[in-house]
Amino acid sequence: MAVVSAAPFIALLDEPDYDLKTYALESLDKHVDHLWAEIADHISQIEELYEDKSFPSKELAALVASKVYYNLGEFETSMKYALVAGPKFDLDLKTEYIETIISKCISHYIFLAQKHHDTPPKDLKDATPIEPALAAIVEKMLQRCVAQGEYKLALGVALDARRLDTIDGILRSTLEKTEDPMELINYVLNCSVTVVSNREFRNKTLNSLVPIITSLPSPDYFAIAKIIVQLNDYNLAITLFNNLLQGSEKSKELIAYQVAFDLVASASQELLEKVHSEFSTKTTPEYEKLTNILSGIPTCDYNLTFLEKNNQTDASILNKTKTLLDGRSSIFHSAVTFQNAFLHAGTTADNFFRTNLEWLGKATNWTKFSATAALGVIHQGNLTQGRRILQPYFPGSPQGSCYTQGGSLYALGIIFAGHGREVIEYLRNQVVSTAVQGHEDEVVLHGASLGLGVAGMGSGNADIYEELKAVLYNDSAIAGEGAGLAMGLVMLGSADETVLDEMLQYARETQHEKIIRSLAMGIALLMYGKEEAADSLIEILVTEQSPILRYGGAFTIALAYAGTGNNKAIKRLLHMAVSDASDDVRRASVIALGFIFLRNHTAVPRMVELLSESHNPHVRYGTALALGISCAGTGLKEAVEVLEPMMKDSVDFVRQGASISLAMILIQQNEKTFPKVKSIHETFASVVQNKHEDAMSKFGAALAQGIIDAGGRNVTISLENSQTGSLNMKAVVGLAVFTQFWYWFPLTHFLSLSFTPTTIVGVCEDLHVPKFDFTCNAKPKHFGYPPKVEEQSEKQPTKVETAILSTTNKAKNRARKSSKALNKLKEGTEETEAKIPEKVKEEADDDKMDTEEDKTQASPKEEEVEDTEIVVDQDYDNFETELKKQNRRHYKVDNMSRVVPAQLKYITFEGQNRFVPVRKFRGTGGVLVVTDQSPDEPKEFIETVRQKYELENGDAPLPRPFVYEEEDEDEEN
Repeated sequence: MAVVSAAPFIALLDEPDYDLKTYALESLDKHVDHLWAEIADHISQIEELYEDKSFPSKELAALVASKVYYNLGEFETSMKYALVAGPKFDLDLKTEYIETIISKCISHYIFLAQKHHDTPPKDLKDATPIEPALAAIVEKMLQRCVAQGEYKLALGVALDARRLDTIDGILRSTLEKTEDPMELINYVLNCSVTVVSNREFRNKTLNSLVPIITSLPSPDYFAIAKIIVQLNDYNLAITLFNNLLQGSEKSKELIAYQVAFDLVASASQELLEKVHSEFSTKTTPEYEKLTNILSGIPTCDYNLTFLEKNNQTDASILNKTKTLLDGRSSIFHSAVTFQNAFLHAGTTADNFFRTNLEWLGKATNWTKFSATAALGVIHQGNLTQGRRILQPYFPGSPQGSCYTQGGSLYALGIIFAGHGREVIEYLRNQVVSTAVQGHEDEVVLHGASLGLGVAGMGSGNADIYEELKAVLYNDSAIAGEGAGLAMGLVMLGSADETVLDEMLQYARETQHEKIIRSLAMGIALLMYGKEEAADSLIEILVTEQSPILRYGGAFTIALAYAGTGNNKAIKRLLHMAVSDASDDVRRASVIALGFIFLRNHTAVPRMVELLSESHNPHVRYGTALALGISCAGTGLKEAVEVLEPMMKDSVDFVRQGASISLAMILIQQNEKTFPKVKSIHETFASVVQNKHEDAMSKFGAALAQGIIDAGGRNVTISLENSQTGSLNMKAVVGLAVFTQFWYWFPLTHFLSLSFTPTTIVGVCEDLHVPKFDFTCNAKPKHFGYPPKVEEQSEKQPTKVETAILSTTNKAKNRARKSSKALNKLKEGTEETEAKIPEKVKEEADDDKMDTEEDKTQASPKEEEVEDTEIVVDQDYDNFETELKKQNRRHYKVDNMSRVVPAQLKYITFEGQNRFVPVRKFRGTGGVLVVTDQSPDEPKEFIETVRQKYELENGDAPLPRPFVYEEEDEDEEN
């Protein structure tokens, strides 16, 4: 019989006998789910029973109170009473109440655990302690997950709760239980990088994974490489390489080379230099090859060869822009300079300058500086010839102004960006030996400082920092601007307290805005990737009276929390974007959001959509760049939909930002992957052509034309390394400094640091590039180059043709189609050809006769009439089906060919019997070390740029050894 009222049981609560009260509570517990509203009026009586120390059923009272509060929706209070209910709160029951409260307990435990772990020690005394009952519930749930095989769920809770002991215990206990132990280890590794918000705990977790991985029968050394990059731990890298190379196993040697290539693509220059120095004294062939790879020379050589060999630049776009924009205007001259630099980035194709000397002669002052620096972008990575190419423009040469000399030093740094070993000393000498005695010296020092900063980026070299500081202390606005930025580049991510204090102090003292701004950006670069370790500095910067330092504070947040999606950083930036008194700060704050969301770009359009309609044009401009930065290279439709209306904004610089961002997003897209790409190309061209358009909009459109087809249409903007899953530090820094072109046009060249060649380069053990192919399981047109712009020719009057009946046209069209289809099908098998309808064969023969007859009758002046779209009759359905089956669904791609990021998931090495990657291919581009399954068979190699140069200069390599075999006389006879 159903109980309809709780009144009888509630009345028993007033009885003095504890047994009656216990009976009442037991009855209420059974019916609380449908009588809770009535019981809630007497909840105070139940709570009093729990607080009565002499009451024997306190835990039962707590359970009933918990269930009442649960039904009232007060989950926090419900959880509090559930925790004191002891065994009465049965975790094994599968009720909605139990599952909800367990979920609340786990969430509360995670909140408290994070607070205890992440809070500084001085504030820890105010933190709420973790109750033993709460910890016990979480422990029991973790044990249950492990027992049921829900390892990932348990590891996820342990990561959130900062329980390193639990993570280690679960991983070690499951090594023998799971078929693939690396699956769980990779899960923890990926979650640590992308989800764990506390940098200190993340580093502890990553360090704890290393001994677990190395204890496996078949360790995954590439997972250790990912950890090395995340920790920036050169000692771990040295240990790993020694373990791989000291044995006699050839497979481990090849793994070492692949790890080295991955580090060159992902690691800081400081780490590469330290590992290189450690092994440079070892003379065994294996270590010599390793140090050669770590120098970055082979990687740069492969990239340069790929970009030079596959250059598909549409020169007509550049020439038309040059014709339309007046070269006498510095902004237009700079626009064409930057467009040319980006279009030919890394291709070594500098013919545009050579064939347009008259236009180049119009460059004056800083425009000449930028034009010379563009050679660095065009020859980026050309470590063999870069210095020789720029030699005529260096200081001390008989020709050239100070702007050319300064620009050449800046260009030298760009060529050797991230691999500056060969030129750092030369650039240091230029910085030290140039005394500030006039404007010309300032210009040269500006270029030398920028070049030294780029070449030594991330090296952490204290001596270089001191030399740049000496330039800064001269208090020259021009030279100091270059030095301040270069100091941050050299000490990138070091968070050195002495350096920070010196830079911040000087920024407060100097009167030059140029120096303050460069130091503000330099300080932001110092805190790259430091996350919560940068909070105290951020607090100082965002509360500074100087808007330029608050501007630096916004970029400090951007670079310290880049790619983390940190909620605290997002809230602070949004607050600054709507409340700061300076438009510059508000613009920077919105731009910074793009860096925070690098790993979650799909969330950005929705977040900034309202900001794109702000009344403040600086906020709108910031929104445009935030979308371009976070969604670069993705072709994200939602981002383009936000940006397209901004191309028609009433403010010129907002239209400029929209153009640049659209190009960044749509780089390497064609009409198959993004249908609107052609119309957007045409929009850029129309803006450049429009005589009534503002100069700033034209500048943005010209820049966009260079970006969207950058590197001969063979590069993308990749902000995450596919090999290691880490952020591409050079690309992120390049984008951050590029955004400063708002104040200083020459910094536009920094965008080239974010360009990544889109190719797969398979290399053999001897580091030569063999000729072979692999399979792309898609149609060729899906990832092809966009068609080049067709020049519009004037229409000539056409001859009026004789009227032809529509039935005649239909018959001819159908016959023509049959003929084309027949030719395609004849390439197939005999069975396929047998299926061709006789009617089709007859019409094809008729078409052949008609064609020959048309040729004899046609006048040479008559134009060929294009085929109209043909609607196939019902009789041809089976024939069409057969034709579609013959369409290619896969094709072969040559080694060192263009493979765009969206194409990587379709690439396979299946069926490739000879060259197989050392690392299982999982959709990552770049350099792949391959093993030759048939080493005795002859093979061809692709000649690289460096090899060609060595041959031209007489440094020809020794011929490959071979064995001369005499012919067998018996066989001959």
